[in-house]
Amino acid sequence: VQLQASGGGLVQPGGSLRLSCAASGFTLDLYAIGWFRQAPGKEREWVSFISSSDGRPRYADSVKGRFTISRDNAKTTVYLQMNSLKPEDTAQYYCAVALGPLGSTSRDRYRYWGQGTLVTVSS
Repeated sequence: VQLQASGGGLVQPGGSLRLSCAASGFTLDLYAIGWFRQAPGKEREWVSFISSSDGRPRYADSVKGRFTISRDNAKTTVYLQMNSLKPEDTAQYYCAVALGPLGSTSRDRYRYWGQGTLVTVSS
């Protein structure tokens, strides 16, 4: 199982980025995928997940209305579209494969993790 996160970078406040999580070595459409982030000196926190059973997305309150998660099972890729970025969104972003088809806000419910991609929001 491999997860390759990409798309991070430096962006000004109010800008947008789209993160990608390319999956290989397993059947993507059987598992929920989550995005987490970790800012320097802080705990890794849940950002969003998308379940495989019904494609239902959920978002942390801090990103609701600004971020959109989606999945393309044919391309075995999950995306995180991030709009209206704020300096407090600065963090290393990780995608992860859940233990099953339902997503979770808990890190313990994710089995495999990508290497992370850095997002920096600064003027």
